[in-house]
Amino acid sequence: MKQKNMISGKIAAYPHIVWTVLFIVLPLLFVAYFAFTTPDGAFTFENIFALGDHKVTFILSVSLSLIATLCCFIVGYPLAFLMARARPKNQKMLITLLMLPMWTNLLIRTYSMMALMDDAGIINGILTALDVGAVRMIGTKTAVVFGMAYDFFPYMVLPIYTAICKIDNSVLEAASDLGGNPIQVMTKVIFPLSSSGIVSGITMVFVPSISTFYISQKLGGGTFDLLGDAIERQFQNVSTYNVGAAMSLVMMVLVLLSLWFMNRFTDGTEGGTAG
Repeated sequence: MKQKNMISGKIAAYPHIVWTVLFIVLPLLFVAYFAFTTPDGAFTFENIFALGDHKVTFILSVSLSLIATLCCFIVGYPLAFLMARARPKNQKMLITLLMLPMWTNLLIRTYSMMALMDDAGIINGILTALDVGAVRMIGTKTAVVFGMAYDFFPYMVLPIYTAICKIDNSVLEAASDLGGNPIQVMTKVIFPLSSSGIVSGITMVFVPSISTFYISQKLGGGTFDLLGDAIERQFQNVSTYNVGAAMSLVMMVLVLLSLWFMNRFTDGTEGGTAG
């Protein structure tokens, strides 16, 4: 019976294995192949060396992604804490409100940001009516950071909220009984015990932020390029296809490093104690 269940389990896993090979492993191998070959198929490192021409794009992409991630954390951690400490009924309502924008497609959410921040948009309309004067927002790095933070904000809140919910109330009561004030309980108990959620949230916001291109195109107004924009442009031209593959390979390395960072600092921290 046990052997039969093992065979059934292996058979059930075959579709997942085939899917993984076809749509994950093979595309990654193709990207690696084109990154180290010429259009004629000859092996070369020129595509990697050509990335030096895009170092400003790399630095700008990482910088804006880190700023957006930091903004999400600064706003998201207090919100996650309040949600975790709210009544169960209120928690469900808050989670629904948090996830409600995610039910709308990313493209539509980005267009809604354009409608708000455009020169003739809603925000500037209100500012003009108040005689404050219009402010240019579309085409600025601030608009791109705001768009990243808005679109990926739930990815920061939910892991932290989950981590805080798992903290036993008896631990917090013990910290208070031992003389800890609210600030000490927060910094020495709650914050360390929610570190796994923090790392997960940071990774889940940083990875899509650094790889996005639609947000930067629409909210950035085409005034500057991020990594995703540069890769898209390279793949639109057959002669620079291999350079685009090299840039994609570097992005994959950044994503893998982020995932390694998340796994490295979250393993064994779930349900741990504040040391």
